[in-house]
Amino acid sequence: MISSLLQAALGGAIGASLRFLVSGGVAFPFGTLLVNVVGSFVMGLAFVFLAEHRGLERWIPFVMAGMLGGFTTFSAFSLDALKLYEAGRIGAAAAYVLASVGVSLAALILAVLLARNWPA
Repeated sequence: MISSLLQAALGGAIGASLRFLVSGGVAFPFGTLLVNVVGSFVMGLAFVFLAEHRGLERWIPFVMAGMLGGFTTFSAFSLDALKLYEAGRIGAAAAYVLASVGVSLAALILAVLLARNWPA
């Protein structure tokens, strides 16, 4: 467990650094879009290659939770939605997507409103 945690932490530092470099080098908001799309694409590749090839599963904490999680959590969200869909839980997948986007956006708006109106 500690080894997996350290792998995820190291991968996360690398992924977050890459996100900073990529999103900072591309005009707003396209840097974030690029990071989300690339991260989701690479998550799909990693999901298949690391999980389905014997001996490579030991890289999952570093690559998937760490690097890609640090690069973009959108890739993990995308994979979760796909897993629900592939399990035949299409309604749950749709609800998960709508709730994740809608509730996350609502939480962000609420936090901004609270922070802007916080007593000084």
